[in-house]
Amino acid sequence: MGTRAVSWLPWLILLFITASVSATPSKKIPRLGVLRGSSLSVLEGSSSLRTVSVNLSENFQTFFYPQTLDHFNYRPESYTTFQHRYMVNFNYWGGARSAAPIFVYLGEESDLDKDINSIGFLVENGARFGALLVYIEHRYYGKSNPFGSMEKSLQNASQRGYFNSGQALADYAEVIINLKKNLSADSSPVIVVGGSYGGLLAAWFRLKYPHVTLGALASSAPILYFDDITPQDGYYSLVTKDFRVLKQQCLVWNLNIYIFKRFYMKNSWAEIDKAAANPEANVSFPIPHRKHKDLIPLESASQLKDYLETMYSIAAQYDRPPMYPVTIVCNGIDGGSQGTDILGRIFSGIVASRGNKSCYDMGQSSFASETEEGWNWQVCSELVIPIGRGSNDTMFPAAPFDFKEYADSCKYSYGVTPRPHWITSYYGGHNIKLILKRFGSNIIFSNGLRDPYSSGGVLEDISHSIIAVHTPRGSHCLDILPSREDDPNWLVLQRNVEIEIIHGWLLKYYEDLLQSN
Repeated sequence: MGTRAVSWLPWLILLFITASVSATPSKKIPRLGVLRGSSLSVLEGSSSLRTVSVNLSENFQTFFYPQTLDHFNYRPESYTTFQHRYMVNFNYWGGARSAAPIFVYLGEESDLDKDINSIGFLVENGARFGALLVYIEHRYYGKSNPFGSMEKSLQNASQRGYFNSGQALADYAEVIINLKKNLSADSSPVIVVGGSYGGLLAAWFRLKYPHVTLGALASSAPILYFDDITPQDGYYSLVTKDFRVLKQQCLVWNLNIYIFKRFYMKNSWAEIDKAAANPEANVSFPIPHRKHKDLIPLESASQLKDYLETMYSIAAQYDRPPMYPVTIVCNGIDGGSQGTDILGRIFSGIVASRGNKSCYDMGQSSFASETEEGWNWQVCSELVIPIGRGSNDTMFPAAPFDFKEYADSCKYSYGVTPRPHWITSYYGGHNIKLILKRFGSNIIFSNGLRDPYSSGGVLEDISHSIIAVHTPRGSHCLDILPSREDDPNWLVLQRNVEIEIIHGWLLKYYEDLLQSN
């Protein structure tokens, strides 16, 4: 294998810019997030993927609310306040006298500046509804950190204890109630919108604060991926399905007995292990921060396999038109521009997705450090999403979810043990159709079925007003991103259905308001 291996191994990338550390839980759980982050694809900078020419952040004014640190205790320190950022666009609002609606975007695990420049649903529908537009930042992110910075906050056990979804929802309620009071807009109905983790927050906010919001649009919210409600392999099974459905050349599947006959991705994991274990292959890798002058041997294949696993998962989760990343990766593998053996084809997929580079940084995060740091804490405390996979049910190597290993990692990092049952205890989730049918209302659960996280989403109507809207070709949070002139008809229809549902909620509200007056 020596000569043949050398032909493809120089591409086999780098290890880490920083020292190798034990995997954090967020590395084991595919990242949520409305956007796929930066540095994830050669396509990311392409003009074809940029948002439409509408200036989404135009006409927004920034405000800060003196937010309560701890909404649920009455210790002296609980009454401490911090500056909580939110942004408002008054440009479309019909005013308080006409009880014009208020659309509120609930910030997720990112800086609000990213939300304001990337979420199109509110701005594009503001004029149609005469709505006031409000974006509220999630506590501890961006400029809404009670203790100055994420790094400082997470170093102190007492300080990070206030960093959870329940506190964040109470924050949103305080901001909305205060804003309506200041605008004398008590009769203006509120519609909340969120995507991914923010979609979870939107749905939970409607359930916890029905007196504050009339309805919620929860985009790509895996609300059933907690406490083993959804099978652990749901996520990776859908990633596999996305590639299987796209290209029979990329993946040949025997539908009768459900086995892989020939699958470059499936077989590549063993090939990587063999190459890494072969000392005669002279496997070496350039290190970016040393300007590619020094080479080190690959002693572990795990980093490379993690890199590929992330690349395939992100391609599926954010498989958006017009480029469709799964198609890009799969066509690269089929083309075999870097060689027709298994690993040559896998590298061809990397080149197609990431660009042809002299080295690839396996340690580079696709998200801002603040987001990664904050998310690590959140999944180590309450947001335990048990994603795993068996040995033969996906195109990936076996990696069952091991809660003990997961908890040990969290204990090492933060000194706390995750609470895997808390989300369903506090918000519900088990028997959701039976329960929400009796007391819930006015929630849209929207999903794209190519999104692996849709396996943990609500895909059937629960009642006449808790409605599932999904598209077979849609991806993660696609419906709330800015529209494009070349959007496919199915995406335009999905957004229109959501708009009509919200319009119906508002009409019914105004009828009730008129009768009450």
